[in-house]
Amino acid sequence: MNYDAIVIGARAAGSPTAMLLARKGYRVLAVDRATFPSDTLSTHIVHAPGVAALKRWGLLDALVESGCPPIDGYRLDFGPVIISGTSRPVEGTTTAYSPRRTVLDAILVAGARAAGVEVRENYNVDEILVEDGRVVGIRSGQREDRAGIVIGADGRNSRLAKAVHAEDYNTKPRLQYSYYAYFSGLPTDGFEIYIRPDRGFAAAPTNDGHTMVVAGWPYAEAQAYKADVEGNFLQTLQLAPEFAARMAKATRETPFLGGAVPSWFRKPYGDGWALVGDAGYNKDPITGQGISDAFLDAERCTNAIHQWLSEGKEFSEVMGAWHQERDTKDMPIYEFTAQLATLELPPPEMQQLLGAVQGNQQAMDGFVSVISGAVSPADYFSEENVGSIFAASRALVGSSSPAT
Repeated sequence: MNYDAIVIGARAAGSPTAMLLARKGYRVLAVDRATFPSDTLSTHIVHAPGVAALKRWGLLDALVESGCPPIDGYRLDFGPVIISGTSRPVEGTTTAYSPRRTVLDAILVAGARAAGVEVRENYNVDEILVEDGRVVGIRSGQREDRAGIVIGADGRNSRLAKAVHAEDYNTKPRLQYSYYAYFSGLPTDGFEIYIRPDRGFAAAPTNDGHTMVVAGWPYAEAQAYKADVEGNFLQTLQLAPEFAARMAKATRETPFLGGAVPSWFRKPYGDGWALVGDAGYNKDPITGQGISDAFLDAERCTNAIHQWLSEGKEFSEVMGAWHQERDTKDMPIYEFTAQLATLELPPPEMQQLLGAVQGNQQAMDGFVSVISGAVSPADYFSEENVGSIFAASRALVGSSSPAT
């Protein structure tokens, strides 16, 4: 074996996985067909759980030094109801960031190299090597490299996932089609999200004094959206006149980028292989949790591999535990995200809850913490918590009623 582990893909999931394995003393190769810094179609937000991970890894200072502005609050505008608040802390962190991928990925790759990872850029994987049913390495041209485990961090169209016929389950179709671009001269109130019937858009500050703005339509209307991207994009923003007024003073600095993705879970491991990040689990980008998901998945996968390689535990046992933990933690937000991505008005019971949440700062902080990933929807929408929100709302109404 040339290496203990080979990681295919060196962006948000791949570089952290390679880095963390190298820090545990393993010989690691990471390959990517891109060169860095380079851009990629992506959500931008690194919510508090992801920021906490960067801090644990010693990479947060590099992100701060890039000039990416901190995001200290969230504002969700549903039209009749506006919910604004701050994420619950994750290891003391409540702040989010929305870096350009040219910035973030370069920081992650540098972190991997500093840990001792051999990183090969502009590298195309031509073949996944399989012997006796076990993945043993990769080939590029005439060069073969082998490892005890090959890890696919190569995104939604993972070559490794296809090669091993990784099983998909709980799949969902494309729900919305979005375009985004970067604008100068556009101030924001933290991370702003606007939901209207059949439309949604969001804005967040990023590097170089720019603001990323993304607008989505239901996937069934994708062709109509594509027919006039800029016109339809700007028309969508008119659904929030105050935001549209700000946008009228802004300058678009980049072309529009767009797309839509289905959602899925995949079995993330098998004989000689593992899948991390979008290669193993993907959901609609409307909640912007993809980068944070990739970071946390990298940590869980690394811990499982370490238990197998160095602690003598059974591969199927530790990888199965990682698989179960991932699904248990991620399934509630997966379903919540899919509901938001329909861009439909919330059902009546949710509208009632949002009305009760508005104005209750603790409840609003909790709701935005679902978006940030700091609080699970399973906890926030539990019968006990919803009951306490309605009780607080009734108490507030009662206290403000005129004396009889």
